[in-house]
This record gives sequence, C-alpha cells and structure tokens, in this order.
Amino acid sequence: MTPSMTDSAVKAAIQMISDASTQMEEKIGMLIEIAQGFCKKPKTENDLWNAIALFNQADKLSEQDYPLLKARATVGKASALKAIPQAGVEYLLQSRTAYQKAIPVLEELASSVETAEAQMNLGLVLQSLASYNLAPIVDSIQIYQQALQIFTYSQYPQEYAILHNNIAIAYLSMSTGSQEQYLYEGLAIQSFETALKYINLIEHPTEYAMLQNNLGNALQYVPSSHPFENNLKAVQAYEEALKVRTLRDTPLEYANTIANQANALSNLPDDLEKPENGNSQKILQAIAYYQQSLDIFTQYNQQEQAEIIIQAMQEIRSQNSE
Repeated sequence: MTPSMTDSAVKAAIQMISDASTQMEEKIGMLIEIAQGFCKKPKTENDLWNAIALFNQADKLSEQDYPLLKARATVGKASALKAIPQAGVEYLLQSRTAYQKAIPVLEELASSVETAEAQMNLGLVLQSLASYNLAPIVDSIQIYQQALQIFTYSQYPQEYAILHNNIAIAYLSMSTGSQEQYLYEGLAIQSFETALKYINLIEHPTEYAMLQNNLGNALQYVPSSHPFENNLKAVQAYEEALKVRTLRDTPLEYANTIANQANALSNLPDDLEKPENGNSQKILQAIAYYQQSLDIFTQYNQQEQAEIIIQAMQEIRSQNSE
C-alpha cells in the first residue's frame, strides 16, 4: 500500500517532536495545527484517524503545563470523532465526553468565539445522540442558544444562520406525538423566520437558501388548520431557495428543493378559491418537478434519494388514478 500524504505528515510531525531545539509549547501547537489541517478536508477516514493520533500526542505532551493547548487538542479530537463517516454511537459518545471536558477550560482561558464554536459542535453531537435516545434534545437547543450569544447575525451571519436552522430542526424532532407539538412546531418556524430577518439573499445566499428550503419543509409538514395557506407559503419559500440553488451551480441542492416543491404543489388546489375543482394542473407541475429531480439524482448516483422520488411519483399517480 502506498503511504498517503497524511501518513507522511504524521511521520514528519513525530520527528519534529523529537527535535530538542524546538520548545515544547511550539511542538504542541504545531501538532494541533497539522491535525486540524487533516480535519478540514479529509480525503479518507484514515486522514481523520491520523489527526486523532496527533491530537492524542498533543494532549499527552500538554499534561498539566499547557491547559489551553490540552483543551484545544481535546476539542480537535472530538471534532475528528464526530466527522468519521457513519459515526456510530461509540464515537459520538467519545466526542461528547471530549467536548464536555474541554469547554470549561476554553470558557476560562480561550476567546469567546473559540468557546462558542466548540459549543456549536457539541450541540451537533447531542442532536445526533438524541436520535439514539442517548441525550435529551433540549440539551442541544440550550447549548446552541449559548453559542448564539456570541455568534450574532451582525458579526457571524453564517454561524447565526446554522444555529437557528439547527434549533428549528431540533424543535421539529420534539413535536412527534407530543402534546406540546404545536408549541414546538411554532418555535421551529419562528427560529427559521427570526434568522431570515437578518440573513438575506444578496449577502448570505447559501445560508438564505438553506433556511428558506427548511422553512418550506416545516410549513409543509406540520399539522395545520390552514393546510392550503401553509403549502402556498412553502412553495414561496422554495421559490426563494431556488434563486440560489440552480441546476448549473448546485444540482443536488436544486434537485432536493424542487422535489420538496413538488410535494407541496401536489397538495394545493388549482384554484385556492375553488378547491373542490381539484388540482390536475398542480399535479402535472409536481410530476414534472419530480421527474427532473429524479433525473438529477440518478445522474449523480444518489440512489437513496432517487428511490424516494420514485415512490413519491408512484403514490401521486396512484392517488390521481382512483
């Protein structure tokens, strides 16, 4: 097997540690920096494990003399564990433990931004663990809200948008079958709408499209006494997202949004004033969007998404042939 670039970099890092002329603090900092580089754009899972090895080495060298560097190494390891493809429960639990160990040290010794970034990532881990019933989902919401105290819309619009998006999704996951579901669903929509007051199409297009797409999903799927109104608002939100998500520039995001839009259209009458006249035209629009999204997902070998679209098309055709 040909050694990878990261394998070579790990060996070079280990050699650097043995250099007696390099100060210990500098050695630890370099190990952390190299490991962080591996985590930014890992090409293989092995890159992440090499990063973890370097973070462990930095942690070991830090001992009691460099608490902030030790905390940074611990956070780095937590992030690498979280990023492992199909990270199972074991890695998520290890990641949570590492974040929870390091964050109090960051709160004392690091900048507020560095602390908030770790809190944001811990929130993601807690949200993932909640799906296994291994963490209360409210814990992730609470820590996201802590991070929002630092990541304001004026200074950190990208993080602000992502945090509000994650909070909304967390609220939606709480609504299933609970007596308070209308409250949670309302809070989710409120979180999307709050972010969209400040995240705009011109300055923050990617985040704007994400929020509009997910707002559309929330409006479409939450129970309502005004389903036509909600579906119409959902279609409008998807249209906003499609101002950014184009077939040329972001084909998979585009396909995802038009598939969502197809579902909303299929549940709208042709004439809102006369719903009893049916929705044959909206069905034709929906099928056209579904077919286009299916073609894109097939082209990009997104088999799971393609199968979902095929099933949706079969259902809509079945319902309208009865």
